[in-house]
Amino acid sequence: MTSAIIGPRTMEQLDDLLAGAEVTLSDEILDQIDQIVPPGTDVGTLDQAHLPPALRSPLLRRRPVGDRTAA
Repeated sequence: MTSAIIGPRTMEQLDDLLAGAEVTLSDEILDQIDQIVPPGTDVGTLDQAHLPPALRSPLLRRRPVGDRTAA
C-alpha cells in the first residue's frame, strides 16, 4: 500500500505556511469569495443529500472577526 504524505519539506516552507495563520480575511473579501464559489459548491461526486447547517445559514458560516485567526 502506498499513500501520499503532504506538507512542507523545508523550514522555509513551514515558516511560509505558519505565516498564513496570522491572516484575517474581512467580510468583504469573504463575500467576494462566496460570489466566485458559492458556499456548498462541491465539484466532487460525493452524496449531495446532506447539507450542513453552516451552509444553510450564513450566520453559522463565519466566526466573529476577532476569532478568525489561529492563535
